[in-house]
Amino acid sequence: MGNPSLDKAPDNGDHESSAAQDNKWRSSYRDVMAIGEFRSMWLAHALSMIGTNLLNITASVLVYQLTDSAFAAGITLAVTFLPPILAGPLFSGLADILPRRRVMVACDVIRAVVIAGVGIPGIPVWLVWILLFLSILPSIPFASARAALLSQIVQGERYVASTAILHLTTQVGMLLGLIAGGVIVTFVGPNTTLMSTGMLFVLSALILRFGVRARPTPLREQTGEKRPGLVAMTTGGAKLVFGDPRLRTLALLAWLAGLYSVPYGLANPMAAEAGAGPAAAGFIMAGQAIGALVGGLTLTRLVPPPTRIRLLGPLAVLTCVPLLLWVFQMPLWMMITALALCGAAGSYQFVANAAFVLCVPKEGRGLAFGLVASGLQAAQGVGILLSSYFVEITDTSTVIVGAGLLALLSAIALAVPWSRMSGEVSARMEETESESA
Repeated sequence: MGNPSLDKAPDNGDHESSAAQDNKWRSSYRDVMAIGEFRSMWLAHALSMIGTNLLNITASVLVYQLTDSAFAAGITLAVTFLPPILAGPLFSGLADILPRRRVMVACDVIRAVVIAGVGIPGIPVWLVWILLFLSILPSIPFASARAALLSQIVQGERYVASTAILHLTTQVGMLLGLIAGGVIVTFVGPNTTLMSTGMLFVLSALILRFGVRARPTPLREQTGEKRPGLVAMTTGGAKLVFGDPRLRTLALLAWLAGLYSVPYGLANPMAAEAGAGPAAAGFIMAGQAIGALVGGLTLTRLVPPPTRIRLLGPLAVLTCVPLLLWVFQMPLWMMITALALCGAAGSYQFVANAAFVLCVPKEGRGLAFGLVASGLQAAQGVGILLSSYFVEITDTSTVIVGAGLLALLSAIALAVPWSRMSGEVSARMEETESESA
């Protein structure tokens, strides 16, 4: 259960003093980590992130070794992003019509079983792709349930801190999963690594089951009415997100990652062009995570809340600029540095994520978050698939620069309206401080 002392509204019936607000912001990380339920969700998240990235690097290396094709390796990574196109909006609604802890535990168990199947020696490449696709489907309702459940445990600035901690953990999980995965595959082989990865999701399920309190779904909790159908909820969720200019802009800022994440899907051919192997591919895939780790800590720990909200637009523009450096011939270390710069500016996603959830009405947070998260994965999947195809026709540098230019123009188009609505979003986030869990 959330700590009541962290969730209550100010006692003076008016606004808190600036000193109190400043103390709340600066102590938010410590306050959130003091909550037992959050610690359980954080540890489970860390395990699942390491497992997810081990799966990504190992499966892509396996297919690249079997086919010696950049396009086939790109398809392998794209498959891990594409399930939301078909099932994202539908599955996201599960987080608002079923108990959220139950959804998360069931999803982890299902993923563990399917991932173990990916590592079975001798299965054809097409079956690897099918199993990868199925292994990602449970992550859709899982992410929606986690975001919505987290907003029941902490609110306001502490919700921003909690999501920042999870995002930072995601970056560390990417570093461990991708870099360690590249090294482990070199010595152990992809099949053994894949079959062992499923155990991380089993551990995550156990931690959630025994470390997080069960809660009823918000719809039944508030109204006692019969649960709506998934189709009706999905339609209503889409209208909610795209009918609100704030939510629509935040969603599009998130989906911008579909363009600036293109190098992630080209890691294997980039490493091959540099005369390196799987370990180098792991470092390339982890490049943006390295920068995001530093940028996320800086943005959420050193920059005051209203300022960081205003910076979302400019940071989105800056995120795209490093991709233009691929007009030059760069050594491997410089490529990774450029990707780290991209990731540092791209840490604006940490704040945009929290702002989006807190601006959505409480009863629809699971579905709304799921819709945007699914759209993000779909955008990344399509970006990787198309860029892998065009690499077969041109070269990696041309594809990356093209994606960077398109991303830059899109970011500028979003930064302009965001400058007018950032103040309203900040005010809404502050209002959630008084919401009860």
